[in-house]
Amino acid sequence: MASFMVSLLLLVLQKYATPSELVKASFDTTLDAIVLDPVLAANVSEDATSSPPPGTSKRTPHSIIIGVRKGGTRALLEMLDIHPEVAAAATEVHFFDWDENYAKGLEWYRDLMPYSYTHQITIEKTPGYFTSPLAPERICAMNSSIKLLLILRDPAERVISDYTQVYFNRLENHKPVQAIENLLVRSGSLNIRYKAIQRSLYDVHMRNWLKHFPLEQIHIVDGDALIHDPLPELQKVERFLNLAPRIVSSNFYFNHTKGFYCIRSDGRERCLHESKGRPHPSVNNTVLEQLRSYLQEHNQHFFRMVKRTFSWQ
Repeated sequence: MASFMVSLLLLVLQKYATPSELVKASFDTTLDAIVLDPVLAANVSEDATSSPPPGTSKRTPHSIIIGVRKGGTRALLEMLDIHPEVAAAATEVHFFDWDENYAKGLEWYRDLMPYSYTHQITIEKTPGYFTSPLAPERICAMNSSIKLLLILRDPAERVISDYTQVYFNRLENHKPVQAIENLLVRSGSLNIRYKAIQRSLYDVHMRNWLKHFPLEQIHIVDGDALIHDPLPELQKVERFLNLAPRIVSSNFYFNHTKGFYCIRSDGRERCLHESKGRPHPSVNNTVLEQLRSYLQEHNQHFFRMVKRTFSWQ
């Protein structure tokens, strides 16, 4: 099956004019691809048509995963959902970053949250919040003491993941596609107006959040560390959210066939959904170096801003 998929991908790439010397398909699992089979999902919010369990209610979130897109927000939410004191919203709400949703009001937003008990905290995740110029002020207006979770990965790798998602979405919708180099470079120079690059300027977006929230209210999860060893990162999140330590090493197992960690809880195992893996292109080395060089200064600004460094420096 794998060889068939590789052959099919190569035919697709040839058809849509992505030069073989520039784009070569290689399967690479990203954190945001870790979407669990809905049949196996454990605690994620229930069917809206079912009767609420006695003693529960819908509440605005105590914590929000604000981003970043293609950084691992889905994996983080699903892993936190192991915790018995967490009630996780099943879908991305886009309340604070989409004007048409924000206009519907706070009651509309609350109604999209899961039912939870008084001892639980409600968490939602919408990756678009981090790069939204409006979301920080709007979230602060709802709850100025809310705890925010931000999961980040190597910003250059995030650009490639961003491109890959859009690329395959366009293929599926029979829209024209371009090689990643054609988007990253314009007239021989790096195309810094490319949205995928703009989303990876972590310092620019973080500056907006720090206008409304102190750094102590924003916990940064290392997305690269999470995929290689999930438990330490999740234990840090437990402490940040004042949750009892309930997530343990036995909640995770490394699937050698898939090449990443999967989740074990409530006597069930759940893993990457078959339909969510995306093949990544390899990028021309000269172009990739241009991208990394441009991001380096922004990375250093970000490290100073948050008073820590990451392996992708």
